[in-house]
Amino acid sequence: MKALTRYITTELLKVFCLVLSALTLLVMLAVIVQEAVRQGLGVMAILRLLPFVLPDSLRFAVPGAILLVATTVYGRMSSSNEIVAIKSLGIPPLKVLAPVLWLGAALSLASVWLNDVAVSWGRAGVQKVVVESVEEIAYRMLRTQRSYSSGKMAMNVRSVEGHMLMKPTLTLQQKGDRPSITITAERAELSSDTEEGTLTIRFHDAVMEGGDGKRIAWPGMYEHVVRLKDFSRRGREAITPSNLPLREIPASMAQTTQRIGRLRQQNATLAAFQLVTGEFDRLDQPEWHRRIDSQAETQRRLDRLRTEPHRRWANGLSCLCFVLVGSAMSVRRRKGDFLTSFFLCFLPILLIYYPLLIFGVDRAKAGALPPQAVWLANVVLLVWGLWLVRKVSRY
Repeated sequence: MKALTRYITTELLKVFCLVLSALTLLVMLAVIVQEAVRQGLGVMAILRLLPFVLPDSLRFAVPGAILLVATTVYGRMSSSNEIVAIKSLGIPPLKVLAPVLWLGAALSLASVWLNDVAVSWGRAGVQKVVVESVEEIAYRMLRTQRSYSSGKMAMNVRSVEGHMLMKPTLTLQQKGDRPSITITAERAELSSDTEEGTLTIRFHDAVMEGGDGKRIAWPGMYEHVVRLKDFSRRGREAITPSNLPLREIPASMAQTTQRIGRLRQQNATLAAFQLVTGEFDRLDQPEWHRRIDSQAETQRRLDRLRTEPHRRWANGLSCLCFVLVGSAMSVRRRKGDFLTSFFLCFLPILLIYYPLLIFGVDRAKAGALPPQAVWLANVVLLVWGLWLVRKVSRY
């Protein structure tokens, strides 16, 4: 029995390593190409991205790889009548499935960890690389497209000669309803300081114009310093619950719950005061709308925080559900090739599992369903897998 278990485990691991390497490479290539095209990254920045993109690629590649491995190994064993031979020795088919189930359980735990690392350390690393490469990105975009824009500012140039920007125009968006500021110059150059997190724009013979019509001329050189995060397209991405490590979510949930309690208490106290004093018209002022919106936004954050741990665990444990379905389906299809078994498993997963997962996550984040709704897709897959295993046990 140990020899049989060792044989099946060895086959699973050999095929898994091969398939996982190929799928991970494809996913990494797709992610890096997408990021490079969107951000305009150079070769060195792309090389720096590789370790941060790896966890994100693995968390997508592992479930598909283990499903393909389960259908490949057990499909080949079933089609070559190895399962029949094993059963003739008095060994139940469930013993044959034990290695892949143990492997699926181990990969599920590893996938939970990968999901956590990918969305916290990986995304933060990608953002850091892009922000630190903003000078290179800006020069490349200005050289090829004559323009570069982020969330808070935009720059246009007539041409780029070496390291010098000719006839630059920088538009700065200000907070609130204040008008934007425009800086034009004969030429300018960029210089970033990654340690300080700043980008210095040195204008020569600059003219600054405000939305109120005021115009200020700066003969000679004028330095305008901005944060790298403000000049980067990636820098304006907020820290959302989906980017937090699992270990930080409970503390963030507690803080958000306390904030909701304070907002409710403040709003109730203010509303009672205005009702007592007869200031009914103030209850429909913009200030109240801002207070209500702030409380609703804080509640949405709390709903997302409550959903996030369930989402990551459900995504990770999908590996076990996949191997349960894939291996049992392949054992039952004695005359089918492994690709047919794979697609017979993958098609329902694609059409049923992922839509149910997306529905559960979306509704749970919106607060319409409890966070446990995220597990609906896994439960459906688990029931299907147990039904197939029951058929196999009678095989």
